Amino acid sequence: MSSQFQFLNGEWSQISEAAAKAETLAYPDPRAACFYSRRALELTVNWLYSADDSLLEPYREDLNARLFEPSFKTLLGNALHRKCDLIRKLGNLAVHSTKPILVKDALVAVGELFHICYWLGRNYGRTPAAIPDPTATFNAELLPKTSPIPAQSIAQIQALAQQLADKDRQVTQLTERNAALDAQIQQLRTEIAQAKAANATKIDNHDYTETQTRDYFIDLLLKEAGWALDQPNNREFPVTGMPNESGNGFVDYVLWGDDGKPLAVIEAKRTRRNPQVGQQQ
Repeated sequence: MSSQFQFLNGEWSQISEAAAKAETLAYPDPRAACFYSRRALELTVNWLYSADDSLLEPYREDLNARLFEPSFKTLLGNALHRKCDLIRKLGNLAVHSTKPILVKDALVAVGELFHICYWLGRNYGRTPAAIPDPTATFNAELLPKTSPIPAQSIAQIQALAQQLADKDRQVTQLTERNAALDAQIQQLRTEIAQAKAANATKIDNHDYTETQTRDYFIDLLLKEAGWALDQPNNREFPVTGMPNESGNGFVDYVLWGDDGKPLAVIEAKRTRRNPQVGQQQ
């Protein structure tokens, strides 16, 4: 399968490797796919902090602190920042939660990662090969449905996460001790500033699917609260007595107790709409 992240190969090989693993595992191993999506995001964020001198280092050099540093949020804007946070949260669930990670979760993580990587290549690519096709979109149908490698357990993913964290820490320590790299980093930042300025003159018509990201956040918040949402009756539950011609409608979410009775119903509405609009459901 040809990777949909292929444009990363030349300038961002580490990010490309992690992203390719995420897309090939989305169907056969959703938990691992969410982990590798977070890994690719972390590598992307670390690269941005090393290459873009408009970013200010936060009080800690971890993913969460870097994502929420004001200069980083300003650089990405609300829509892309929300995607980053969604990938981070799904990756954390994959490593730390025993709740099932569904194929839908993995497809969301990899799809949102594609938008982040598209933005990276479009704004920071220094060669034509690194700048994605303006018409490029993520297509989940192209992903493999099976894998010869068995799905990894939570324990295996936790061990892998620790191994990669230790490796990253060692690289950081070596970089800090190697003064000879200072000149290389400064040269990189100069080249990136030039590429960024040149790419900014081109119109970005890519559809970053902000609405889909916002809608999925409700699923993510419920998963963080402990609801697996892995049953058909969790979503779009049919109800009657609606004030429309057919009298039928749907509740967005129903949370069921162990006794099979509903504990809560959740109706999602835009913040600009009155909450009472959903009261009938």
